Amino acid sequence: MSVRIVGERLPHIPWEERPAGSSDVLWRFSQNPVIPRDLIPCANSIFNSAVVPFGEEFRGVFRVDNRAREMRIHSGRSKDALNWTIEHDPISFVCYDPDIGDFVYGYDPRVVRIEDRYYITWCNGYHGPTIGVAYTKDFATFYQLENAFLPFNRNGVLFPRKIKGNFAMLSRPSDNGHTPFGDIFYSESPDLTYWGRHRHVMGTTLGWQSTKIGAGPIPIETSEGWLLIYHGVLTSCNGFVYSVGAALLDLDQPWKVLARTHPYILSPQTYYECVGDVPNVAFPCAALVDSATGRMALYYGGADTVTAIAFGYVQELVQFTKDNSMIS
Repeated sequence: MSVRIVGERLPHIPWEERPAGSSDVLWRFSQNPVIPRDLIPCANSIFNSAVVPFGEEFRGVFRVDNRAREMRIHSGRSKDALNWTIEHDPISFVCYDPDIGDFVYGYDPRVVRIEDRYYITWCNGYHGPTIGVAYTKDFATFYQLENAFLPFNRNGVLFPRKIKGNFAMLSRPSDNGHTPFGDIFYSESPDLTYWGRHRHVMGTTLGWQSTKIGAGPIPIETSEGWLLIYHGVLTSCNGFVYSVGAALLDLDQPWKVLARTHPYILSPQTYYECVGDVPNVAFPCAALVDSATGRMALYYGGADTVTAIAFGYVQELVQFTKDNSMIS
C-alpha cells in the first residue's frame, strides 16, 4: 500500500531492524530501557515522557517522579534521541497568572511543534487533574498558558497543525482518582484559551481496551487519515494492564474513526514492562517518524518506572490497522 506521510525527513532517528523471524508490526529496541529510572540523582523513576526533533538534535520533556514521590516535569536534550541529558531541576514555568501558575503536580507530558513554537501539554494539578498547556521556542524558557479544560481530564494531545484554522486536541475526561473509566474526545480552540466544539471520538470495547483508553503520541498525518497510537486498559484480577493500539481518524473531521485495531500492537510482556512501581504497563507518549522511509521510533513508559522504545513502519501500521479493524 502506498501511504504518504506528512512531516519532516528525519534520517537520524533511532532505528533497529525487525528481528529475524518476527512478524510483529512493532518490535522492541534490544537495548531497552533507553532511559533508566535513576538517570538523574533526584529520580525515583523516569517514564511516560515525550521527545521531538530540534534542529539536528532532539529535545524532550520527561516525567520524573522524585524521591519524595512528587510528580514533576523536566526538560532534556540529546544528539541521537537515545542518550539523554535531563536537567536535574524540574521546569519552572513562566506564568503571568499566579492562580494558574501555582504548581501542584505535573505528569505524562506530550510535546509538538506547531508553526514556530513547541507546545507542551501535561496532566496539571489544578483542584484535580486537568490539561496544562505551555510553549517554548528553545527548551530553556517555558511559558504556561491557560489550562485547556476544567478538572477532571487527562491525556491531552494536540494535533501537529491547525484544523480549519483552529488548534485541535484529544483528551480523556476522567475523575479525581485512578480513573476506572474513560473515552477519548476531540476539542478545538482558536487561541489555546477558549475550547469548544467537543466531539466524542471513541470509547472502550472488549478485552485489552475494556476499562479506559487515552491518546498517546501526537497524531501522525498520512494520506489514509490521522494515525493515532493510543493506550487501552484491561482490569484484570491483579489490577490494570496498559497496552497499545492504533486507530485512523478522518483528516478533516478527526472525531470520525475510520479504523481501529481489534488486537493490541504492543502489550506488557518484558521484565521492564511487567515489573516496576506499577506493573503491567506499556504507555505510549511520543513517536519520531521519518516521512521519507516511514520509520518510526515509539517512546513508551514501562511499568511506570522507565522509558523504552519500539520500532515500526508507519505504512505497515496503517495497513495493520485497516486489516485488523473492529470497524467494518
